[in-house]
Formats: sequence, C-alpha cells, structure tokens
Amino acid sequence: MSDTLTAAPPALEILPYAPERASDFARINAEWIEEMFSLEDVDREVLNDPEGKLIEPGGDILFAALPGDRIVGAGALRPLGQGIFELTKMGVTSEARGHKAGEALLAALIARARELGATDLVLLTNSKCEAAIHLYEKLGFVHSPDVKSLFGSAYCRCDVAMRYGSDSLTPAAKAHA
Repeated sequence: MSDTLTAAPPALEILPYAPERASDFARINAEWIEEMFSLEDVDREVLNDPEGKLIEPGGDILFAALPGDRIVGAGALRPLGQGIFELTKMGVTSEARGHKAGEALLAALIARARELGATDLVLLTNSKCEAAIHLYEKLGFVHSPDVKSLFGSAYCRCDVAMRYGSDSLTPAAKAHA
C-alpha cells in the first residue's frame, strides 16, 4: 500500500449570475464550442448578451467556482415558453474536468429550473460530446425524438436532443412548439 494520499478535489461552490461574471460565461462556453465545433450566430448572440437573451426573458445562469471565486464552469437556462426551459451553454474549463464540477453544476441547474417553474427541461447537443451526454443520462435526461423534431434546428451542430424525465414532452409543450 502506498503512503501517498490522493488529494480530494477542492471544494466547489455554485454561484448565481452577476453582471461581472458575464465574461466568464462567454469565455468558458467559447472555449469548449471552439474546441469541438465553431461558434454559430445563435452562440454569439447569447454569449455577447446573456442578460438580454437569458436573464431578462426569465432564465438564469449559474457558475461553478473553486476557492477564491475562480470560475471553472457555467450553465444557463433559457425559457422557451409554456414552462419549457432549455438547458444551454453548459461547460467547464479543461482544468476542472474530471472533478465533478459539471455534475454539481448540472444538478444545480436542474434544481433552479424547478424553482423557475419549468414543466419541461430540454437540451440540444452533439454526439461528439460523449462525456456530457453520459452526465446528462446519469442525472436523468433521456433522448427524445420530440425535442429533436421541435427544437433541433436551433443549432447546425445539433444531432442529439434530450429532456429531463420521460421521453416525450407534456401535451402543453407539444402544443406550444
């Protein structure tokens, strides 16, 4: 047996949106999107105006931070109407991957969606994002043809659509979309 101890990951804190964190939101999301894909117009619109595109319409943004308020993750909730929210722009920095920052952030975003009155929580992603898809499945998201057909055209890169809970949207959500 080794005498070396494995260091526990540093404590993680979930922080609310504040205007001074908008640049962290843009930085973290631009990093992962550009690493795997390219920024689309819809990405630029949201990253350049998170308050106008997410907060003011009734959504929210949460951040994962290491001690000293070092922001290492961000994720957003965008209202789509009729109680439907999109989990969007969720990413963690490369330094935080593997330390459960994404899992803590996702759990906080799910709880926040409930607080905001979400009846349906959906997300759009790409099959290249295997680790993220595994995390979504682990925390209760399922692949959904309804979500894909109703919202999948929002991003060129979208080839995977999921929703939290069962595999079909509520009747009210289907009627709205």
